[in-house]
Amino acid sequence: MALADVIKCGIDSIKQMSEHIEGAILYLDSGCTESFQYMGAFPVLLDLGARAVCSLENMSSLDAVVDWNSNFDPTRKIVVMTSRLLSDAHRYIVRCLSTHHGVRRCAIFTSISEIAHSAYPDSPLGPDAFHEYETLLLQDYEELFKKCETKSRQSEVGNFKEKLTFEDDGWSRLTSSVEDTPHLEATSSGKDFFEDNPLGSLEDVGQTLVVSVHHFPMILCPFSPRVFVLPSEGSVAEACLSFDHEDSLSPGLPPIGTGSFSDGDDVPPAATLTANFLYHLASKMDLKMEIFSLGDLSKTVGKILTDMSSLYDVGRRKRPAGLLLVDRTFDLLTPCCHGDSLVDRMFSSLPRRKRTTSYTHMKGSQTQSKLWLSSVQRPPVDVQIPLAKLLSEEDSKVDESCLSKNIEAFLCGWDTYNTSSQIVDFVDLSKKVHNEKSLSSEIQLLSGSFVSSENFRGTPYMEAILDRRTKDGAVLIKKWLQETLRQENLNVTVRTRPGSATKSELQPMVKALAASQSSLMRNRGIIQIAAATLAALDESHSAKWDTFISAEKMLHVSAGDTSQSLAAQIQDLINKSTLTSSHGQKNGKMDPSRGLLSLKDALLLMITGYILAGQHFPTSGSGGPFSWQEEQFLKDAITDALIENPSEVKLKFLHGLTEELEANINRIKSEKSKETSSNQLDIDDFDDDQWGTWGEEDADDNKKQVYDDMQLKLELRDRVDNLFKFLHKVSGLKGRNIPLREGAFGLESNFDGDSYSSKGLLYKLLTKVLGKNDVPGLEYHSSTVGRLFKSGFGRFGLGQAKPSLADQNVILVFVIGGINGLEVREALEALSESGRPDIELILGGTTLLTPADMFDLLLGDSSNI
Repeated sequence: MALADVIKCGIDSIKQMSEHIEGAILYLDSGCTESFQYMGAFPVLLDLGARAVCSLENMSSLDAVVDWNSNFDPTRKIVVMTSRLLSDAHRYIVRCLSTHHGVRRCAIFTSISEIAHSAYPDSPLGPDAFHEYETLLLQDYEELFKKCETKSRQSEVGNFKEKLTFEDDGWSRLTSSVEDTPHLEATSSGKDFFEDNPLGSLEDVGQTLVVSVHHFPMILCPFSPRVFVLPSEGSVAEACLSFDHEDSLSPGLPPIGTGSFSDGDDVPPAATLTANFLYHLASKMDLKMEIFSLGDLSKTVGKILTDMSSLYDVGRRKRPAGLLLVDRTFDLLTPCCHGDSLVDRMFSSLPRRKRTTSYTHMKGSQTQSKLWLSSVQRPPVDVQIPLAKLLSEEDSKVDESCLSKNIEAFLCGWDTYNTSSQIVDFVDLSKKVHNEKSLSSEIQLLSGSFVSSENFRGTPYMEAILDRRTKDGAVLIKKWLQETLRQENLNVTVRTRPGSATKSELQPMVKALAASQSSLMRNRGIIQIAAATLAALDESHSAKWDTFISAEKMLHVSAGDTSQSLAAQIQDLINKSTLTSSHGQKNGKMDPSRGLLSLKDALLLMITGYILAGQHFPTSGSGGPFSWQEEQFLKDAITDALIENPSEVKLKFLHGLTEELEANINRIKSEKSKETSSNQLDIDDFDDDQWGTWGEEDADDNKKQVYDDMQLKLELRDRVDNLFKFLHKVSGLKGRNIPLREGAFGLESNFDGDSYSSKGLLYKLLTKVLGKNDVPGLEYHSSTVGRLFKSGFGRFGLGQAKPSLADQNVILVFVIGGINGLEVREALEALSESGRPDIELILGGTTLLTPADMFDLLLGDSSNI
């Protein structure tokens, strides 16, 4: 029987679309682009006959020019693939149709199923969502055509000539408007494209354009054949996981477990979307799931999945498998900490691709606006590997003057019907491109990305390093580089030490492989993974990561002592961060003698400290884990730090107050500067009357300023009090979650190396499950047949025994809220230690979490504080 492989399953699903893709211009939205980048799907799309693969959000009329398959016939087919709801992608789909007005067939593939569309809150589409959308899209397209046709007949051709700007690519009039398309609230208006190529009469539109909508569920970002997350800019990952109430920490995290079950209006949108995604993923992989859940939201998702399986899986033969759903809130400590994982270091060190324009502005109703304000703007999973730094300065230089001339020549040749005045506009465009601060940074000419299918002699690079610690992963990459250099007959003089890998050892090898274009293309996989490793090992990143590890170790040690010791340790970190921020820079560079941790870093460590305090010194009620006096010292330290450095970190609980704090610190600095200058003035320059009057006015100003300062400080103290109430909620997770309260996983940690107590939740959970030990709070969702046996036939001795996850040969673990690289390594370690090589373990999560992401979820813009 074939092994479970999400990459192969995704590629096979794409190949099944070959009839639609051949000869078509393919438009991918940002979520699909993330997915296909990791999957290595772009060469497959071109092999299937796609004329071009383009961005849906940044589409242009010039897309038709890029023809990879030498097909000079006019564009007749368009394929749109989106990871979003159809109502969200609607305005971009209409834009595609209005731009390529010779199109006769438009196939739309969405990762959101018909059931999910109809079940989504305030969705404009019903149970027959795909057919309804086909009809509505044609109606909107015809209405748009009619408006543009009328407008074109009333105007002269010359009136349509507008300046092409670099920012909007000629689409400044394409704006969202409810009036433009009455059928869906997300809508658009199109460009007047009838100047030179009139499409024909309105009656021809409905006859010539054929629209079809299909479901394509395999939109995911695989790091390996058995590890994946969801694309950050897709509807599933962005959907709200918990509404803003007392049990919620962030819309991007499941609510705190209380043992209650959500139903009806209380079910967050992400529950429905996640359940539908997992159901169709299992269906594509021919898996019949036995569903287990740990956590309130996981229980809700499990129930939805069970109901779907009961309805649609009757009589279908599939491979049995176990699905374990876990709420992220059962373990916030692991993703907040800086573990020994090369993958986590890479994703924390490398820049991410910028998000596309938010889709939230397209929601029209008050209900929808309220709902989507809680959506999560997660950073894209797609990283940008800085390959340009590996090349020599001569090789990496881009002749921007030549490039701007080429752009001008291309645009002039593209529109030969334009008058000479139009050419001036193209010249302006080329000058603007040339004058950009960094052309390579705008179009990202020399940035690489991870491709999970890239491999070394059959061993995927990403899969291999996911299973290793930082040092072991770097050593393995050095070994791959050495083997590749031998294959290329390249000699590199570099002093290496066995059992270690440093930046000084790796960089010359990578440069040698990237010296020629042919070698760069042949070995792009190892070059990109090695370049990412170099970024992670760079002193600017590795030193800070190691500093975090040391600080977290000290917190763990203090937590094993007393609450006073832990509180003192947290306060010391806050005070040191204030010194770093205030005095830690010399000539614009960080002074190593002052340390590397900023105020933001100290706040993240404080969250870690409070989680540890809740595990070691649990309290009941609304009180925190520390005494009133200990916590007051922490409050004072935070208040003083925020007064001195108000703009250093963006905090949700300071919304609306940051500007006042910045104005206050600027005023203080100005007064100090004035005071220094006034000391140099000669007092004899003032007569007695002037001196007396000036002193009285100054006293009045001082009184008002003292009052304003007092008000500001009181307001800040109120905000800080709210922060600590939030920290009490975080520290009280153990007391509110049944499995944690009953000590199911032994979370009390002594931080003694590789001992069981220092591991994350997934390691402990899998160790218990594979050992067939009971896990308090773990719920099994029986199927319809199982419930029938349990309720009806059990009295006749035909009762069905509760299945065990350990009895399954395929186990899919999905963490609702996200997963990190350390957890993947530890989960694979738990499987190895179980002595069950027959089990295929698949790991997934809503997103890939870094410590910076956790900070944003708990204290940043995505927090419910």
